[in-house]
Amino acid sequence: MSLAGVSCLVTGAGGFLGQRIVCLLLEEEEALAEIRLLDKAFSNEALGRFGTFQGKTAVKILEGDIRDVTFLHRACQGVSVVIHTASIIDTLGLIEKQLLWEVNVTGTQLLLEACVRCNVQHFIYTSTIEVTGPNCKGDPIFNGDEDTAYESISKSPYAQSKRLAEDSVLKADGQVLNDGSTLMTCALRSMYIFGEGCPFLQGHLDKCLLNKNIYLRFSRKEAFVNPVYVGNIAWAHVQAAKALQVPQKAKHIRGQFYYISDDTPHMSYADLNYELTRDLGFGIEPRLPMPLTMLYYFSLLLEIVSFLLRPFVRYIPSTNRHLVTLLNTPFTFSYRKAQKDFGYVPRYTWEEAKQCTAQWIASMVPQRREYLKSKAA
Repeated sequence: MSLAGVSCLVTGAGGFLGQRIVCLLLEEEEALAEIRLLDKAFSNEALGRFGTFQGKTAVKILEGDIRDVTFLHRACQGVSVVIHTASIIDTLGLIEKQLLWEVNVTGTQLLLEACVRCNVQHFIYTSTIEVTGPNCKGDPIFNGDEDTAYESISKSPYAQSKRLAEDSVLKADGQVLNDGSTLMTCALRSMYIFGEGCPFLQGHLDKCLLNKNIYLRFSRKEAFVNPVYVGNIAWAHVQAAKALQVPQKAKHIRGQFYYISDDTPHMSYADLNYELTRDLGFGIEPRLPMPLTMLYYFSLLLEIVSFLLRPFVRYIPSTNRHLVTLLNTPFTFSYRKAQKDFGYVPRYTWEEAKQCTAQWIASMVPQRREYLKSKAA
């Protein structure tokens, strides 16, 4: 399988996952013709990272808004593969629901329309495990797969927006393009992504440093999940893009969603933070700040306070019922179907992922300490 001579558009290319996908595409032995990188803005660090690859692949930077129809049409012109990672991730409700919908749902639909007009044949969407759950009842899943029956009822605006966007992508499969060819789509439902540059890991590190190098226990030890390393979920996108070029494989993939995990040991979200940094001398609280049921109703109380204050001030609680359920429900999935249908096998072992992530965290500690000290002053 190869992407030789292909023109590919990566949305969200300046983000945590998008950057890794772009780097893997640039590392391909058989060079792509062109990679177009789309995002609302690119950091100097990201641009520098892309600049280190001096290969045969042309790289084009496109800064603009995913909601801009003219911009999307220009971005898709002459492209044969779109990898759509761009979205707003929001588990706390920090973002206004309208903006979340405009970017995650409308932006995806506008991009699909641009693909139809510009004869883009292959479309890969970065979905999320939150499309599945956990549901508000906290029903667990152990080693689930794409055929696992589950009552997916989420009141989280972020999860709802990703579900609607994924539905749009999968329903668009088989659409006839302007030149008479057919659009083929698939969605990759990623587990929680960790690795170098992960904004969530940085946020947890800051709280840990303020708590005398002890990570906060926000999930119970037995709430096993299986996070995925950023290099492996990025590799799954590349493998899916290659497989869509092969008609025999494409017929199995198109219109399907896939769970993407790797060989990271199953553990709770809180214990992942500790596992990645315990060799650096960090610790973790032994138990939740209060019993789980009490924590759930405390979150409900904060939500009620937020609702009552809404006419006067916008108060965003530090936790909510959805987050408490998400962090404390066992929820693990297998990548067997992705392996079978398009040959996905994790590119990086758990040991490699852990080492690279731990080194990144170690490099971040001095500057985060300095930042927190100056913020307190």
